[in-house]
Amino acid sequence: MAQNHEHGPACAVAHGEALAETADRTLLVVFASPVADFLLRYSADLGYRGLLLEPATEKAAKAGQQDLAVVTAPPAGLDGGVDVVVTDHHRPELGTVLRDLLAHPVRWIGVMGNPRHPGPHVQALKDLGVPPEEIALVHRPVGLNIGSRTPPEIALATLAGLLADRNGRPGGFEF
Repeated sequence: MAQNHEHGPACAVAHGEALAETADRTLLVVFASPVADFLLRYSADLGYRGLLLEPATEKAAKAGQQDLAVVTAPPAGLDGGVDVVVTDHHRPELGTVLRDLLAHPVRWIGVMGNPRHPGPHVQALKDLGVPPEEIALVHRPVGLNIGSRTPPEIALATLAGLLADRNGRPGGFEF
C-alpha cells in the first residue's frame, strides 16, 4: 500500500522517496592518509566521484593498488562541481599543490588542521607569490565541530560540513 506523505519534500527524502541532487559532484582529496581513505569511501555514498591527488609517486602507486582513482597533479577540467579537501598540512608540497588548485574554478578548498594553530598553508602560499585574496579562498578548519578524533569521525564531520555549505546551511542543530 502506497503511503501518502503530505508533509512535503523533506519527508519524501527521509522515506527514501526522493533523491538528493548529486549531479557532477567531485571530491578531490589531497594527500594519501587514513582520513583520505574514509573521505573517499564515505563520499561515494553521498554521490561524489572521489579522486585522490597524491604527488608522491610511491604513495600514489600504493593508493592505486587499493582501487582508488589517483592522480599525481591537479587534472584539467576541475570546475565548480569540485570540492577539495587537503588531509595533511605538513607535507612539503602543500603550497605548490594549493597554488595549482587555486588556478582552477573549483567550488571549495579546505585544509585540515587544528584551528588553534596558524595554518602553514598561508605562509607556503605567500612564499610562492599567491595574492592574499586567493589565499583567503582556502578554508581552515574544515568540517563541523563535533569533537572528531578518529579518521572516520574526521571524515564524517568534513563531509557533513561540505554538504551544509553546498546546501547553504550553517551545520549543527540550527534550522
